[in-house]
Amino acid sequence: MKQSSEKNRRRRWNISRWAIAKPWLTICFWLTVTIAGLFAFTSLKYALFPEVSFPVVVLQAQGNFDTAIETENAITAPIENAVKVLEKKGMYELRSSTYPGQTVINMAFSTLNNLKSATADVETALKQVTLPPKTSLEIISLDLNESAAISYAITSDSQTLKELTEVAQNQVIPTIAELPGVLKVNLLGDTSRKQKDGEKLTSRSVPTLVSFNAKNAIAFQVVKLADANTLEVVSRVEATVEKLQSDLPEIQLVLAETQANYIQESTQATIDALLLGIILAVLVIFLFLQNFLATIITALAIPVSLLGTCIVMGIFGFNLETITLLALAIVIGIIVDDAIVDVENIVRHIEVGKTSRQAAISGTDEIGVTVVASTLTIAAVFLPVAFMGDTLGQFFQPFGLTVSAAVLISLLVARTLSPVLAGWWLGNGARSQGGKGSRLSAGEIKLRHKSGLSGKFADLNNDDNKPSLLFGLVSSEENYAALKEDKLRRRPEWEKILSNQYQRLLNWSLDHRQIVMAIALLSFVAGVAMIPLVPKGLVPQLDRGEFNVIYSYPLPNFLSNTEKSLPLEKIQPPPNNSIFGEGAFNWMNNLTGSPTRILLRKSRRIAQKIEKVVLSSPEVESVFSIAGFHGEPNSGKIYVKLKNERSLTTAQVQEQTRIALSELERVAISVEDIPFVETGTGKPFEIMLLGDNREILYKSATEIQAQIEKIPGFVDITITSQFQNFDNPMEITRRGLKQVVYITANLSDTLGLADAINLTVPAAQTILPDGVELDLGGDSLRVGEVFGSFALTLGLSIVCMLAVLLLLFGRFLEPLVVGLCLPLSIVGAMLGLLVTQSYFGVISLLGLIFLLGLLDKNALLLMDYINLLRQSGFDRKDAILATGVVRLRPILMTTSSTVLGMLPIALGLGAGAELRQPLAVAIIGGLITSSLLSLVVVPVLYTLLEDWLDNQNG
Repeated sequence: MKQSSEKNRRRRWNISRWAIAKPWLTICFWLTVTIAGLFAFTSLKYALFPEVSFPVVVLQAQGNFDTAIETENAITAPIENAVKVLEKKGMYELRSSTYPGQTVINMAFSTLNNLKSATADVETALKQVTLPPKTSLEIISLDLNESAAISYAITSDSQTLKELTEVAQNQVIPTIAELPGVLKVNLLGDTSRKQKDGEKLTSRSVPTLVSFNAKNAIAFQVVKLADANTLEVVSRVEATVEKLQSDLPEIQLVLAETQANYIQESTQATIDALLLGIILAVLVIFLFLQNFLATIITALAIPVSLLGTCIVMGIFGFNLETITLLALAIVIGIIVDDAIVDVENIVRHIEVGKTSRQAAISGTDEIGVTVVASTLTIAAVFLPVAFMGDTLGQFFQPFGLTVSAAVLISLLVARTLSPVLAGWWLGNGARSQGGKGSRLSAGEIKLRHKSGLSGKFADLNNDDNKPSLLFGLVSSEENYAALKEDKLRRRPEWEKILSNQYQRLLNWSLDHRQIVMAIALLSFVAGVAMIPLVPKGLVPQLDRGEFNVIYSYPLPNFLSNTEKSLPLEKIQPPPNNSIFGEGAFNWMNNLTGSPTRILLRKSRRIAQKIEKVVLSSPEVESVFSIAGFHGEPNSGKIYVKLKNERSLTTAQVQEQTRIALSELERVAISVEDIPFVETGTGKPFEIMLLGDNREILYKSATEIQAQIEKIPGFVDITITSQFQNFDNPMEITRRGLKQVVYITANLSDTLGLADAINLTVPAAQTILPDGVELDLGGDSLRVGEVFGSFALTLGLSIVCMLAVLLLLFGRFLEPLVVGLCLPLSIVGAMLGLLVTQSYFGVISLLGLIFLLGLLDKNALLLMDYINLLRQSGFDRKDAILATGVVRLRPILMTTSSTVLGMLPIALGLGAGAELRQPLAVAIIGGLITSSLLSLVVVPVLYTLLEDWLDNQNG
């Protein structure tokens, strides 16, 4: 009765029966999915990362006040007090910069808020504020995805800059501005720009000076719509520029700056690694199966499953970018495993004399629970990733949903298409492709058990008169005679040796359970001990072949005299442009005439010195300079493009540049990586000191800066909001209603962000005086949020996985075994990251979550077959030993195909390899150790927990 109940339970999970009964309908369905998937794949857009929204609202207020302190008390404080209530509605950051007569307040909202609703909430809150008479207030909604997609420099040997400006304004910019996906086109280098009556100038229209490769030029910057695809916009612009160039032979339109090339190269490199991984995985399948048709059936599951996943990606609006492509890459092993388990089991039943239809039905019946349970648990593991909150949720939702969709589609392929094809193609070929040896069924094992032979598994591989490999459950022992007469395919000699050694190891492990568990515990402790030694941060530094040099110099004394001579409305102090870039206004905009031009000319002279140094490097291809960057005439940005064929990495060229530029006096220079999304902070390391006394804050900041300068790996350390006059400051910077000073720094490629925080923050806390608080900002704040969020997600993933197992098995034994075996992957993952010095960050954390699913799958393969054999009459030890022999090959095949599928990514080939590599390294290292350990730990833990549960139940 118990066996009958188990048989019925397995049949309930076997959708293969329906597929086998209607083979042509099954084939037509998957053919339709494949064709639709091809169309979906070609419609997917290329991108570097998923689209993430950053709702930001900026308030600009102007009033009739002579000092920043008066402005702070009369305007800034009342507005901040009014909008602080929005913290209950998703506002997580409130920053302000106050200057004589003007204040700019920046409010950043959770990504769960949309920009329109956030702006409406701000407008409602401001209705409660009463501002002084003649105070103007403007609300500016910023979408940081409205970014510059491409910039061109316009030069000529025969025309002046004024003439080039007219050509740009009248012929070039109007044509490009009409292209789909273009929000606007900014003209750079036009120093003749004047303010019209009633017109407000933004930093995009402030006078600038531009040069390309040290030659004076005009430039234009194409800003894309927030929802426009960068590559599509750039492609349209390039085609239009090519046509304009042919119509305007007297000028040169030269590509100055774009991220499109890197996006294209990085995406293509990921696709290439994915395809190579598929090829390697298929080779592994053939190595193990040594059956061409079985290999083809298994391999077909890969493109069908991936194309089916592309349909889901298209429905959700995902792109082909780093995150989704990595998701597709890591599921190759799962796709292969699902197909392998079904196909191999069908082959085994065919080899004992069953017809192809009988073999397909009985073979899929036998392992239905295992395949369904393991796949559903993997989907359950990744669903919490898809529903992570805030920015991380938007960033990793495509990953979680793509993996979940891929494994579920893979399950359907393995349970429907693979059995149908196996029944058709393998029915007459399984016996004919034989070699040495053959296999035992569970029925034969049972026969040997009754004969007293089941405990001598070391002899099975050397018995020439009996089949040598245990395999799928056969309904009756009478099949043994038929099996003896068949000339079946033998296993390779290396597999026989490996199987024999594993039997001995497993037998020893069952007799020394305490030693095995001690080794498992030590491996976990070793993995945890290696975590502090692994570089940690958000993402590793990428060798992009491009970077920025940002510079600024102190404002001269004449500016103070100019301020006194100008009407108040002409003096608009600068906002905190370092936070939100070009989105805010700038007080320098209205310093028309000689002051602005003098500052710009000095800024241009500094840029020329920097250009000379940068262009002297043989690794540099071009430089694109903008004096007056972000609307500040005393600052500038130099974009440096490196040659594709170079002997140094981007980080090495950056370090050379820092050293060479260190001789420039009274100029603050920062050599920075280029952000993919302008979130406001240019440097990854940011510490904030908050308090009420400006002088004490600045003194504390200088002491902390001195400490940081002693630590290797920190570069470009600066203190922002440097108060030259504490009694009457020109700028007052606040965060969360308190005064604030920012300490920022770049990091070398030898120092991870999380490590930098751990090296500085504890020491800085010890020297802070009373009334001063330390907080983290920018990426420094996000790195802690990332690890905290992933810890919660990891816990939810484990809970979801165990809940599915409990539902499927109806008892606690199997979920407990799986749960206690999960830490086995940590030692390998950490060892791999440590040896390769790969980052332990957001990408490698995804690899750890993936390892949970694979370890669970291997454990289920073992335990389900143990249960099956025990229900057919085996005692526990013999069932475990027999299961080890049967399940060794599929586990090794899954592990090998996944490892080799990840190998091209782990080798770090192509653009963006630094970002992808930690994921592959963590998976390969963790999978190798967890698979090897689970082969002995799972059976041992199974027996220990069963004994314990039996004792608990009396």
